Amino acid sequence: MAVVLGTLFLAYDLALDAGMSLPGGDLRLLAVTAYVVVVLVAGSLVTWLVVPLPTGSGRRSARTPWSAALGLFAAVPIAYLVLVVLHEIVKPLLR
Repeated sequence: MAVVLGTLFLAYDLALDAGMSLPGGDLRLLAVTAYVVVVLVAGSLVTWLVVPLPTGSGRRSARTPWSAALGLFAAVPIAYLVLVVLHEIVKPLLR
């Protein structure tokens, strides 16, 4: 999710840098904010769905807010690293 959305943001960024006139003008700040929010929500949701808490002696697996928090804490560096790689490494190669 982070790589796909980051690639879309990079394409938008490159189009604006090339002087393309897009509807709404320069909305890079809004786009990167939406990117981060979507990646954080998706990371929390997917982790909440996939990673149940340990069952211990019972058979019923439980999903609590801690499962979602684990995904949120993992999604923060993922969103940051994808943006850094795309902006600092890939973007200069495409210019």
